[in-house]
Amino acid sequence: MTIQQAYLQLLQQLSKLYDNRESGNIADLVIENITGLRKIDRIVYKDTIISPEQQNLLSKITSELLQHKPVQYAIGEAWFMGMRLLVNEQVLIPRPETEELANWIIQYIKTNKKKEVSVLDIGTGSGCIPIAIKQLIPQTSVTAIDISEGALQVAKMNSVNLNVLIDFLLLDILNDDTWQQLGHFDIIVSNPPYIRNNEGLTMRKNVMDYEPHLALFVSDNDPLLFYKKISAFAKTHLNQNGIIYVEINEELAQDVSTVFQQNGFLNVEIRQDMQGKDRMVSAKHA
Repeated sequence: MTIQQAYLQLLQQLSKLYDNRESGNIADLVIENITGLRKIDRIVYKDTIISPEQQNLLSKITSELLQHKPVQYAIGEAWFMGMRLLVNEQVLIPRPETEELANWIIQYIKTNKKKEVSVLDIGTGSGCIPIAIKQLIPQTSVTAIDISEGALQVAKMNSVNLNVLIDFLLLDILNDDTWQQLGHFDIIVSNPPYIRNNEGLTMRKNVMDYEPHLALFVSDNDPLLFYKKISAFAKTHLNQNGIIYVEINEELAQDVSTVFQQNGFLNVEIRQDMQGKDRMVSAKHA
């Protein structure tokens, strides 16, 4: 089987589940992962025969994809701000809006030209946010926490692979008693669980069946739980003039803003993503 035949075979299989555009994107990711060749290179080498090992891997990945497994989990990697990250079902798949959140922070640090900046990432998952910050601004001091040991293992592997030094801690931010383990920071960032349980009824099968619910969902009765805790924590652990950055549920933007305002934070800003949705909030410590 040639590379081109493998691509077309996979494309045909994926068309049972996805539209043409999404099928093409997934097929490109899979064939690149298996062959190590980018799309432009595969045009040149389209008649190259793939090995038996590559065919077996293609069969395995195809089988998983046809069970609605996200392609990132099937191939074990995802891209974030130009970085190739390891991912598995212990962590959320990094998304474009989270790239926008990380970029917002990076631009703030660069614009303010601070020589030493301490950053805390709450609920780090794959480590995508702190790793991006540390890679692009090496002088930052970065700490990342998560309640999931499995997630921290993935984040640590990513930091080693990308040669960045981050202090990882297993810690539950909802437990006030653990806060004493943390110091003070100039920036606190979080992409916490913010999808209400009832919203899960309308979500796609590949998300509901595979992505970690611990990192996705929050109770319908208290959807602002994490923002309240982050706000309370920041009152005692965010340095003067420090800033909080959080990713949010687009339907709760005003509610999240109110949480920070009621806790005395200033310059609360709602920012939209590239789709024009309210997806990020920042707030400054008085």
